[in-house]
Amino acid sequence: MNNYRMRLSGLACGLFLLMSSWASAQQKYWITFKDKPVYSANTWISPQAEQNRMQQGLAVYQDTDAPVNPAYIRQLKDLGIETQVTSKWLNATSAYLDEKQLQAVKKLPFVQEINGIDSRLRICSVTDGQLTPEIYSVVLNQIGAKAFIEEGLTGKGIKVGIIDVGFYGVATSASLQLIRDENRIKDTRDFVNPSHTEDFFSMETHSDYHGAEVLQLVGGYNTNQRMEFGMATGATFYLARTDHGVRETRTEEDNWIAAIERMDSLGVRLINTSLGYAMGFSNAKENYKPSEMDGKTSKISKAAQIAADQKGMLIVVSAGNEGDDPNWRIISTPADAQGVLSIGATKAKSRDRISYSSIGPDFLPYLKPNVSCFSPNGTSFSAPVITGLAACLMEKNPKLTNKQLMRIIEKSAHLYPYGNTYIGYGVPDARKALQLVKDSTAKVNTIREIHTSNKSYEVQTSDPDAERAVIFHKKTAQVVSKQEVLALVNSRLTLHRQSDEKRTTVDLGSEVIEIFWEDK
Repeated sequence: MNNYRMRLSGLACGLFLLMSSWASAQQKYWITFKDKPVYSANTWISPQAEQNRMQQGLAVYQDTDAPVNPAYIRQLKDLGIETQVTSKWLNATSAYLDEKQLQAVKKLPFVQEINGIDSRLRICSVTDGQLTPEIYSVVLNQIGAKAFIEEGLTGKGIKVGIIDVGFYGVATSASLQLIRDENRIKDTRDFVNPSHTEDFFSMETHSDYHGAEVLQLVGGYNTNQRMEFGMATGATFYLARTDHGVRETRTEEDNWIAAIERMDSLGVRLINTSLGYAMGFSNAKENYKPSEMDGKTSKISKAAQIAADQKGMLIVVSAGNEGDDPNWRIISTPADAQGVLSIGATKAKSRDRISYSSIGPDFLPYLKPNVSCFSPNGTSFSAPVITGLAACLMEKNPKLTNKQLMRIIEKSAHLYPYGNTYIGYGVPDARKALQLVKDSTAKVNTIREIHTSNKSYEVQTSDPDAERAVIFHKKTAQVVSKQEVLALVNSRLTLHRQSDEKRTTVDLGSEVIEIFWEDK
């Protein structure tokens, strides 16, 4: 499998679109309960899930696996309330409530809190056009995917979950023929339209190509043309549709939570998702604000953190495409959760942030996005590339925990340890990642450090082919104030310290320099 050129047909997705407000007398809420019944044993997860936890040193029997108290659900139904999705992890259920029902629920002694679910959410949707043959050959070359091919790594035996919009095209795509022939789609569940009990590969909206294209970029391979679309060409897949696309007025984060809980119960450890929530609640007093992208405000981030900390799942999430939006700019949720691997997007050669790619909040105590790679059509197409990389690493060493995998992927990236809020630790490298799987203490990056108290510094490189440099001006160790690409003259470049600048990262392609500006 040495041919990296690709030809994707259909619609290319990657934009998070603002949906219209929900016009209804009822609003949707999460109702969180105070407690659960005491159960004698954990019978709600699969033997594979138990094995995953034991392998990672996690508790096998967890309170979050226990069902919500059925008596609480019955009492809600007695009030005429039809519950929608019930989350055992959050010990909560969602439901549409009118004002009278809302006041009645508030008085129930077993209710801990009630939170509105917003009707104006940014979702992953589609753009018109096609991906050209050269586009994704670039990203596979950018991250050095050939190293996995040389070792025969295909993600074989790894369970990969994809939580997305529709999966139209899965049944017919030539690049997914091998997956179909080998019966490697093990489970499908439509949380939007549960009546689709067999599959949901029909087309309802023009968004429904998106999940299929994500699947292609995780593990697609055209056997006739010997074209590799993604790295995890031997993985098995679990597909969940949680968003209805453009026809719905909202995207339900509770569908996502239901999907992640189901996948955990089936023993799935690796998840790719390109859905994000950014705009806030219908109740103006509870609106999401950029400051609430803190990894702990939204229910979906709380569920993602439970998945990471308690279930040992690695969740790869698109960072978002609001980088150009002056009213937002930062990542959406659940990409803000500390335990997930959030993926931004870079340009193809210069490895600076593409303007649409969402940046990390400067108030977080941890770095977001975690890493980035090339994608011309949105971060929803950079995330599956990293998911495929993770699957191959899991195949190489199945005993790696989710946190170890995250660390390996981060450490293999070209800027590590000098990450920033624009592209995280940069672009991962498959060969370096394999080195780290063998020896987690290996030093795979050599970054030149410069300490100067001058107001300017002349950068020189010994690489005669270097023509330009990517510059990240940083006001703290990680927070970028400005990004630029500058031309080299005779392999040299003079940088001038900006007024608020503490550090500068210089990516010359063949080497990286970290400049520490020191006060006299």
